[in-house]
Amino acid sequence: MSDRLPLTHPDYIYGKAKNPYSAKLKEFPSLAYSDNGTETHAGKWRDHFGISGQGRELHVEIGCNTGHVTRAWAEMNPEKLYIGIDWKFKIIHRGAEKTAEKGLKNLLFFRANVERLRYMFGESEVDFLYLYFPDPWPKKAQWKNRFLKESTLREAARIVRPGGLFHIKTDHDGYYEWMREAFTKTSDLWEIERESLDLHAGNPNAGKLAIPEVTLFEKLFIKDGIPIKSAWLRRRA
Repeated sequence: MSDRLPLTHPDYIYGKAKNPYSAKLKEFPSLAYSDNGTETHAGKWRDHFGISGQGRELHVEIGCNTGHVTRAWAEMNPEKLYIGIDWKFKIIHRGAEKTAEKGLKNLLFFRANVERLRYMFGESEVDFLYLYFPDPWPKKAQWKNRFLKESTLREAARIVRPGGLFHIKTDHDGYYEWMREAFTKTSDLWEIERESLDLHAGNPNAGKLAIPEVTLFEKLFIKDGIPIKSAWLRRRA
């Protein structure tokens, strides 16, 4: 059966969800897409916003939670388009709910496994990609579960246009070293435009930074004095 195929197989089909918020997402049919529905318009997502999207920048955040950052961006930049992706039905429903309440027309949500990113978007469809504070899977036996790796960066290079940017942040030293190895292995596709091992160093007002300049997790890390590692990667032409 197709739902037993590997997650990375092009014919993979998500299993039937038992989560009650799966059905509740249907309250927002043009705002929240789920499972294989996130793959039905690859290459044509600009046509599925409630406004004319042609020619507008498309920004995609991986691991958006309820869209704290993405929603703030969308509200501040109505001329740009945004998509937030996360795995949990409930938080995607909450993000869609808040977006509908604000009447934002330039933001969509995907409930999907990000390992299928290559099937969600067409070639060079995305202008800016973001990954903030992914699970570091700190134990060596867990490293195979880390999302950011060489294969991920190569897949991301397919959907991000030449000249586009991928911004990554983490608080975890070990995971960032792992990431840097992946950056080196994919230097044919990505160049490090700028990088910081302590993003907020020297800023006496770092604790007062607000969303979307920082995430909810980031505010906690700053409070605890944990340095933030940050890298902006530019897609080579």
